[in-house]
Amino acid sequence: MRFLIVRTDIRAAADADITAAWADGQRLRDETARPEPRRQVVHADDRDAALLLARALATVGSVRSGKQRVKVLPLDDPRHHRAVADWPGT
Repeated sequence: MRFLIVRTDIRAAADADITAAWADGQRLRDETARPEPRRQVVHADDRDAALLLARALATVGSVRSGKQRVKVLPLDDPRHHRAVADWPGT
């Protein structure tokens, strides 16, 4: 199975937005509709390689300080990853 490892900026959310989303039972962020801006994208062919790359990206200062995050996304079939491949910035 292939994996996509993505380092993204974290969008700030106002306290009022967090409270409203929590009260309404809604999501604060919808990654399928409005993904976080990407900083770096790496591909891996297996889970172990993906996790190793994610750990390496997690050592970046902006990730350690909480301004960015690292995501590991499985890509089961190249024909079925439209939601990831069609994100803005790809």
